[in-house]
Amino acid sequence: MAPSRELPPDRLAIGQLLVRLLREFRDDLAAPRAGAGYGDVREAHFQIFGNIRMGGIRLTELAERAQLSLAAASELVNDLVDLGYLTRRPDPADGRAKLIDLTKRGQSLMADAGDRVADIEGHWSKIVGENKFGQMTATMQRLLDELDPKDSRS
Repeated sequence: MAPSRELPPDRLAIGQLLVRLLREFRDDLAAPRAGAGYGDVREAHFQIFGNIRMGGIRLTELAERAQLSLAAASELVNDLVDLGYLTRRPDPADGRAKLIDLTKRGQSLMADAGDRVADIEGHWSKIVGENKFGQMTATMQRLLDELDPKDSRS
């Protein structure tokens, strides 16, 4: 493994690139939320929305996917239930367990967020060029598929 001093001098280290791009992405994603009727959503809630699964998900799995403690995930889910974005319902596979799922309002937010993500991708694609953006995202997806095969897209 190359020491950090051998990294290319014309770019940041991969961790810095990923963190800073994620910050840019989240800022762009959040910018129009108040005007779109979602002013009550805080940035911390993004961890939940980014890891919710259609059809419902148990809190333990949601916390793991979001890389949050069970207590932190529970607090954020409680907030989003109170705000009308999420609901809890019995898990048909285990009556003792609850599934967390999107309400109609939550589904609307996710659809609007999907449109916003498409806008962001289009903007970023124009910045670096459609070909390079496509190659970058395909490479990132391949890397994720190899590093975490259980969530692979292939």
